[in-house]
Amino acid sequence: MPPIIEGHLDAKGMKFALIASRWNDVVTSRLVDGAIDGLSRHGADASHLTLVKVPGSFELPQVASRLAASGRYDAVVALGCLIRGETAHFDLLAAEATKGLAQAAVTSGVPVIFGVLTCDTMEQAIDRAGGKAGNKGWDAAVAAIEMVSLYRRLA
Repeated sequence: MPPIIEGHLDAKGMKFALIASRWNDVVTSRLVDGAIDGLSRHGADASHLTLVKVPGSFELPQVASRLAASGRYDAVVALGCLIRGETAHFDLLAAEATKGLAQAAVTSGVPVIFGVLTCDTMEQAIDRAGGKAGNKGWDAAVAAIEMVSLYRRLA
């Protein structure tokens, strides 16, 4: 059996940037709360967290790229909420946010975590932001901790 390399969930000493879209703030504010709770419960120091607000999900990759390239953060967590409407706008934004955040991670070498909800309804979004489907902000934060730990083990 080959050795298994994986991250651990201990955020002590790690620095995180959270980027949150103001669009659909009733949802994204809950994602932010979940992410901060997840980070702090796993040992992150509040003084090592930075929260940046952007207008919408389209702007997340732009800021994620700058923050990841700055060298000040071990990981970047992007939080947003897109809700399908009657036009192609949703599909365009979801695709560009996804591609842009992935590109920021690959280009910078810093974990950039995708915490953008892509839902058909507001009810689905609220369910995923602390409702019956848990809090995807928490999940994104925990993924960030694990990825930082994993990157350190791979170095």
